[in-house]
Amino acid sequence: MRVLVLHAHPDDSSYGAALHRETVAGLETAGHVVDSCNLYAEAFDPVMSYQDRIAYYEIPDNRQAVENYVQRLERVDGLVIVSPVWTLGFPAILKGYFDRVWIPGVAFSLINGRVRPKLTNITKLGAVMTYGAPRAQTFLAGDPPRKVVKRLLRSQIRPLAPVLYLAHYDMDRSTEHSRSRFLGKVKTRFARF
Repeated sequence: MRVLVLHAHPDDSSYGAALHRETVAGLETAGHVVDSCNLYAEAFDPVMSYQDRIAYYEIPDNRQAVENYVQRLERVDGLVIVSPVWTLGFPAILKGYFDRVWIPGVAFSLINGRVRPKLTNITKLGAVMTYGAPRAQTFLAGDPPRKVVKRLLRSQIRPLAPVLYLAHYDMDRSTEHSRSRFLGKVKTRFARF
């Protein structure tokens, strides 16, 4: 299986970067071919320009500015997101990726005003997220990142595709033991992805 791993953390020495490495290692252990996309290292521009917005529904012209990212997405069978959760949302660079790359004609089609999934090549979806807040507090706030992955993104890939969502909550009070245990869990689970 070909898997695109989207990584969104600006610090290569961070725990988030370690999670990215373990995710990739687990996938490679399982024999998957990994396309590792570090959005910060690749200097992805998350800003939707005026021209991007005007061309948003102009298929296929709307994909020209992000063609490389579209092609990478269309070539894979699996997608995994590795990211921190900041202010109960994705970092701006990851949000901008979805705004600019998951566009009409790529992620979905509009047919008689109804959205139809187009990324049906993606048969598995995964996410590895870190939250500063405890799970209960995040749950009370609605856990928007979990809903985006498990509902919105899932609605634009192959119907009924399995979703693996791994989260380390309460990072602000995490310990070396909790971080190490979660790293091991990530590698193990993606070795079976």
